[in-house]
Amino acid sequence: MSAEPIIYIFFGLIASGKSFLAERFAVERGLPYFNSDRVRKELAGIAATDRRPAGMGEGIYSPELTAKTYQALLDRAEKALQEGASGVILDGSYSVTAGRSEVRHLAERLGARPLFVLCSCSEEETKRRLELRAKDPNAVSDGRWEIFVRQRENFAQPDELPPELLLRLDTEAEVEELLQSISCNAIQ
Repeated sequence: MSAEPIIYIFFGLIASGKSFLAERFAVERGLPYFNSDRVRKELAGIAATDRRPAGMGEGIYSPELTAKTYQALLDRAEKALQEGASGVILDGSYSVTAGRSEVRHLAERLGARPLFVLCSCSEEETKRRLELRAKDPNAVSDGRWEIFVRQRENFAQPDELPPELLLRLDTEAEVEELLQSISCNAIQ
């Protein structure tokens, strides 16, 4: 009998390090990786690195396109698992309880285990990362400080998640240490 597949959900505020860490983990594990920023821009018909600095809830960040984006993430995860992947990685803010619940329902339906990886860092580090991102022509995220502030105010803490499904990481730690922590939690 094969091991239970795992849906890894890297989530948190913008510039928390979730995408960097999720992509590194995906490469290390050879798992399909689905990023909300890339999927959102694909659905909007624009290149991943095209900047669309709309305000929160506007433009390509409208509630309608956000709902389509997160549904597309679920659909892609389901397809990959049905095709035999041992796990998948979802990378997005998952800032509302309902979005996290949808992932849990998918995992239950597919006989997979969800592991939510909440990424965070200090405000000083967030500012530093956002400044670097603003100068990077290959950056996919349109996140800016003012968006971070609004997102922080509206982010629903994952109090609904039992401890065995939630791993909290300070992404200012060494990357290898963080990857090891995720791996250890995956085998519990």
